[in-house]
Amino acid sequence: MQKSVILASAAALVLLAGCEKAEAPAPTPTDATTTEVPVETMPPEGAEATDPATAPHRFASWAGKWTGVEGMYATITPGEPGKYKLEMQSDLDTKGTYDGEDSEHGIKFKRGTEELSLRRGNGDETGLKYLAGKKECLIVKEGEGYCRD
Repeated sequence: MQKSVILASAAALVLLAGCEKAEAPAPTPTDATTTEVPVETMPPEGAEATDPATAPHRFASWAGKWTGVEGMYATITPGEPGKYKLEMQSDLDTKGTYDGEDSEHGIKFKRGTEELSLRRGNGDETGLKYLAGKKECLIVKEGEGYCRD
């Protein structure tokens, strides 16, 4: 009797193990299977499907806010490929938004009549005591720089 209970239990375990949920095999594609994109989601013929926010920018890693001294700041926002919007408070009296673009060593822009460029540097290179020792900075010119903390 005991042997038959053991054998019945073993048989039940084997049956239960075989009843576990099996994953269905992936359907095999046929020659008639194609992936179609709805016409309304396709870009017009000859047009590029490029989102300006994700398009290539040489200095994309500079996007965001950079802090200077006494409330000064620069905020960089990528636009069209190779273009940027710069919002800056560059001194106590000068606040504005400027169009910037990729250049060889940074982002060039025009402020008033001056042709300027944001370039990579460190706090010591800004010439500003408050920024001394900072490692990740952008410099416009002597006495004007912005860093990330």
